[in-house]
Amino acid sequence: MDVLISPAELAERIQTGGKLTVIASRWRPVEENGFARFRAEHIPTSVFCDPASALADIPSSKLGRNPMPDPRRLAHWFEKWGMRHDHEVVVYDGGRGLFSARTWWVLRWAGVERVRILDGGLRAWVAGGYPTLVGPGNPCFTSDLTPQVGAMPVIDIAEVKRWTGLLVDAREPNRYAGRREMLDLKAGHIPGAINVPVRALRREDNTWKSREELAEIFAQHGITKDEDVVVYSGSGLHSALVIAAMMYAGLPAPRHFVGGWSQWCADSFNPVQRHL
Repeated sequence: MDVLISPAELAERIQTGGKLTVIASRWRPVEENGFARFRAEHIPTSVFCDPASALADIPSSKLGRNPMPDPRRLAHWFEKWGMRHDHEVVVYDGGRGLFSARTWWVLRWAGVERVRILDGGLRAWVAGGYPTLVGPGNPCFTSDLTPQVGAMPVIDIAEVKRWTGLLVDAREPNRYAGRREMLDLKAGHIPGAINVPVRALRREDNTWKSREELAEIFAQHGITKDEDVVVYSGSGLHSALVIAAMMYAGLPAPRHFVGGWSQWCADSFNPVQRHL
């Protein structure tokens, strides 16, 4: 199963009535209702996903800003989405692709194998002239699929401290270097980590670079099929996109340190590296 699907292919799948579940992952800022944004505009047949509720557990200093979701909570959302074992799943968002990547990774971790990300998201869909709808979204079938967690490799903070392989920080360069930090308690990165920011993997319109371009970018950073790799970000969003890009480029799934920098820097005893 490929990682990406184009707007043209998704439009054809929807038009032909294939067995498909389309999930719109729309973040809910404090001042805004994410479902209201979904109701105002979404791709036909879509169902709504609230990433904060469906894709993460309660934030804490011990686990980070977006900890792994409780499987029981995720099972509730499987029911709401009408997840079926014979359906392919397509995920998208209305922004830079971080929430669709998080959705893709969580579903893969939960044992759903047939998941693809809409290349360029809602913006690419609209730019392609494809229709959108208003309203509450597609009515769901009864789900016959339950989360089978552990299908994607993860690593905890204790293992990261012992890690001797390649450690990849997926955040933007200023956050990695420690020049700016607006979300977490400290600025900087885990000592020894290299930086592969998500901006390097996409074009200006937020569509992904080609497989060959991505493979070359990763190779330039020493990331090959022969390397053991751990990827992290602030709280598992940017890192999910880098993981998806690695797999799209033909690389094996790396281990995901989901707690990321938000978990690491919350402990005052953990060392911090900066490049100011």
